[in-house]
Amino acid sequence: MTRFLTFAALCSLSLSACAQQAAPQVADQKITIGPKTVAEPVYAAGTPEARVRAILHELNPQIRIESISAAPIPGFREVIATGQVVYISDDGKYLFQGGLMDVAKRKDMAEAAMAKLRVDILKTLPVADRIVFAPVGKPKHTVVVLTDIECGYCRKFHTDIAEYTKRGIEVEYLAFPRAGLASADYRSMVSVWCAPDRRKALTDAKDGRAVSPRTCGRTPVDMQYRAGQRMGLAGTPMILNANGELMGGYLPPDALLQRLEASETATAAGV
Repeated sequence: MTRFLTFAALCSLSLSACAQQAAPQVADQKITIGPKTVAEPVYAAGTPEARVRAILHELNPQIRIESISAAPIPGFREVIATGQVVYISDDGKYLFQGGLMDVAKRKDMAEAAMAKLRVDILKTLPVADRIVFAPVGKPKHTVVVLTDIECGYCRKFHTDIAEYTKRGIEVEYLAFPRAGLASADYRSMVSVWCAPDRRKALTDAKDGRAVSPRTCGRTPVDMQYRAGQRMGLAGTPMILNANGELMGGYLPPDALLQRLEASETATAAGV
């Protein structure tokens, strides 16, 4: 059964990534928590991590915790839970959610924590299960794009796939049927990922052409969908660079290239 968690006026914490149009956020918005799909870390009794974990499960037994570690600010733990970062005081009295800025480095510490988690999650998703559009020769940049065949901006992105690859950008698609795993959208995406020519099937689907219904013994769509939830997907397309950094939603080819180059320069400078 789906359970709900309300963080009162403190925040509107979306602990289950919703790729559909978000409802207006209000102070007492209830948040849906998805089922656990990965084993939670275990912490030694009496530690701040164990205390924070217990407090979160008191709030909602169904909450899925990815990690609890020391926060960049003293006296707090940094928690990653179902695609979001929250900070909880070691005594369990205070919780806040939102960007935590390192002023000197001008760095969003919450996003940095999520980027690291995304890299770890992406390592569990085989490249062979992705639909890849590669440039001629060695790619200058590689992006992972969580996509849906019904999403307007996903279709717009794919319309220019040749332009992205022309700029040296390799695009690795992961499936995220935003209507959920029991939807017609999901079944269509399974048909794409089970097609003998996935690239053609994906292009046909995004162009509104029919794709022959198919199933296969093993489809990665479920795994990729759940990975998107864990990685904090809030809309499709979701574009990630090789460091797990969120490049944004839809970006035209030149704009995406500029973002990738800027990120690469910042990483080289240690920012």
